[in-house]
Amino acid sequence: MPARFQRPSITTIIGLTAFVTLFILGVTHAQLSFDRIFSGITNMLRFLSSAFPPDPSRITAISNAMYETFQIALVGTAIGVVLSVPIALLASTNTSPHFSIRVITRGIVSTLRTIPDLIWALIFVISVGLGPLAGILTIIVDTIGFCARFFSERIEEIQKGPSQALESTGATKIGVISGSIIPLGFPSFVATSLFAVEKSIRSAVVLGLVGAGGIGVELSTSFTLRRYDEALMIVILILVVVIIVEQISSAIRKKVI
Repeated sequence: MPARFQRPSITTIIGLTAFVTLFILGVTHAQLSFDRIFSGITNMLRFLSSAFPPDPSRITAISNAMYETFQIALVGTAIGVVLSVPIALLASTNTSPHFSIRVITRGIVSTLRTIPDLIWALIFVISVGLGPLAGILTIIVDTIGFCARFFSERIEEIQKGPSQALESTGATKIGVISGSIIPLGFPSFVATSLFAVEKSIRSAVVLGLVGAGGIGVELSTSFTLRRYDEALMIVILILVVVIIVEQISSAIRKKVI
């Protein structure tokens, strides 16, 4: 039997030391203390007491804003998923026409994925103005960064047998992709796309806080005006919509995969 504990390597020691040091510095910088925690709990209880019961007086306007948020997420995700397929093909080792194209495409996808949603939203609000269009463009960019990466990984994992069989019959590169790679990767593409829809709905809620349309505008206004009971009603509506979408998405994935 090997020894239960082995002496860690120099790399492991350095890594653990760096982690512990950064953790301690982070806690120190956050000025974490029992007084602040106790004060925070007290303020949270005060907020909850002000928020209950939720105020449904503006449920019509809030529902319309939530519907707009759902539209932003749906349209942006659908366009982003469609654009992600050719981008993933260009970024994959076994389908990219050239090494340089693959490297450039992967760099673009990494850039889209690295920049946070709120930054993209601010950029598009400056570019096209306030409203749902800025939110849709943000969701498109975010979906491409999310889906193209996973689509590309799935394409590279596909077995070469079916593709080689089509190539032996004289099929072109496009024929191999449409007749073998896309059908084999389709279930995974659908599952990833459904996850992207769930992610986009949550993102679209936050995007409204910077003027990109949707329920986030109503939520920001409620907190600014200290209408906490109305804000709680908005949060409950968001929770209901997210849960419904997740349940539908889960049911579809079980049928497809």
